[in-house]
Order: sequence, then structure tokens, then C-alpha cells
Amino acid sequence: MPDNNIKHVASPLASQTLLDGQLTRPVASVKPIRLLPWLQVVKIGGRSIMDRGPEAILPIVDEIRKILPEHRLLILTGAGIRARHLYGVGLDLGLPVGSLAPLAASEAGQNGHILASLLAPEGVSYIEHPTIASQLAIHLCAARAVVGSAFPPYHHHEFPGARIPPHRADTGAFLLADALGAAGLTIVEDVDGVYTADPKGAGGDKAQFLPEARAADLAKAEGTLPFDRALLEVMATARHIERVQVVNGLVPGRLTAALRGEHVGTIVHTGAHPA
Repeated sequence: MPDNNIKHVASPLASQTLLDGQLTRPVASVKPIRLLPWLQVVKIGGRSIMDRGPEAILPIVDEIRKILPEHRLLILTGAGIRARHLYGVGLDLGLPVGSLAPLAASEAGQNGHILASLLAPEGVSYIEHPTIASQLAIHLCAARAVVGSAFPPYHHHEFPGARIPPHRADTGAFLLADALGAAGLTIVEDVDGVYTADPKGAGGDKAQFLPEARAADLAKAEGTLPFDRALLEVMATARHIERVQVVNGLVPGRLTAALRGEHVGTIVHTGAHPA
């Protein structure tokens, strides 16, 4: 006779809502495993590096080519000045923030295709977000590095609290690195790191360089930063990435040194704690 009794898996979560904080706290407090603990994530600035053309891009490509034997890399590219033009047209048309986000992300992808094409002789290719989510490991077994867009795939689900998408390339790179449990994240820009004021703005000669900073302290301070301010918000809830280094990609050797663990820029400490 067939057994028509329903089989139940014993679990304290059975028949309960996962919105119950008291119920999920014992599970949520457990640190998740690192999926790719040997991975180094590198975010290349769109406006700061890619928009400068061959004078900035080719030296970075040569540097990456030389360090490929030492690391397995996920290289993520941001959007540049074309995204700003796109924002301007989109805002004039009255497009919502959720429609602007995927349009800007498309330019970040274009920059990624450029970088991957230059690294193609080393077996490096560009892959889209779904492939990064489900097949990154096998791609990194076939090649020492892959390239992708640094924009997070919020797209039409972007939070409508601002006219410009708040979650851009720096935030997307960090979310991905933290979700994968990567060994580290290096943000490559056109300044030496974080300053007390914009070193390229009015009174920039008085700006003081910060070799180290806490994300919580930077979130309270006013002024410009070399990365998206939304990055500080996601740093507060990080599970794996304890620190991020911001380096100057226009100075030869800075990226190589950072990936080797040297302190050559600004180290920003997140809210993550060691296991």
C-alpha cells in the first residue's frame, strides 16, 4: 500500500516566517562559507582610467598581463563620461532611476569588452552577470582572469530614492566580492587614495591624504570621495571583505603591489569581522 503521509523535514523554520528576527538570528549569525577564497577582485574606474584612452589603459593591461601567473582575477569595469551624458538625456526625458541604471550599466559593459579584448591573447574574456553568478569558477579554471561589468544588476529594481542610480560600479564590485568571499578587492582610480578634500578641486593643495580610514567614519564626513558614497553603506554589513584598498592606476606598479598585499594606497576598513 502506498504511504500517503506527508514527509516533513524537522526544522525550527518549518511553518514560520523568515521575517521573524528572533527565529532567524541563530542562522543569520553564522558566517557564510567563502565560495572563492582564492579570488582577487579588481575594479577599474571608467571615468578615471578607461576614458583616458590608451595612455592609461595600455599600461594597466600590461601590468595585469604580468601578474596573471600570481593571481586569479575578476576584473570589473565602471562607466565613464558617456554614462553622464546618458543620465543628462534620460533626466531630460523624465526617465525613472530604474530605467537609467541599466543604460549606464551598458557603458560599463562596453569598457569591459575593451579591456577583455586587449587581454584576449592571455585567454581572458568578457562574461555577463548571469555567467558570473553561476559559472565563474569554471571560467577561472580555464583562464587566470575574466572581465565583467562592475554595475550591480539592480536595473529596473533600483531604489527610487534618488534621480541618479545610487548603486554604481564601486558598490557593485564590493557586493560581488563580498558575496563570493573573495580574498580582496582593489579599486583602481586616478588618485592615490582617499583625501580629506578633493585634491583636484578648489583648495586641493590643503587636502590631506588618508592612508587608512574606517568606512563608518567616512560615512559621517562630508565632501567628495574617489568612490560611490553608497559603497560605505554596503561596507557596513559586509560578511567577508574586511578591507578595500584604493590605489592610483596611473602610477605603474601600484596595482601589482596592492595585489601582493602591500599598502600603497588608502585602506578602507569595512564592518566585517574576522571569523
